[in-house]
Amino acid sequence: MICTTVRQNEECMFMTKNGCSYKDGSCLSVIDKCEGCAKISEYPTGRFCSVSPDPESKWKIGSCNMGTHIVTESTDKGQGKKVNPLKASKRGGK
Repeated sequence: MICTTVRQNEECMFMTKNGCSYKDGSCLSVIDKCEGCAKISEYPTGRFCSVSPDPESKWKIGSCNMGTHIVTESTDKGQGKKVNPLKASKRGGK
């Protein structure tokens, strides 16, 4: 249904005929950790996440799994593929 509370005129899965069914009756605005994410949408009522109705809950366990501004570091560090030394020694003997 179409949201009539904070994200007006947007499709919302929490909207019912009786209003917003999410806790406290509306979505919660973004937090400081969300700054820089491309999934933040501006509305006349404030700034809200287009993916989650409660952005703070996405950060409870660690970083948000939907955040576009989060950069993960690779453990490879540019060294290429890892080679099993036992298999490499067998290939070299042929």
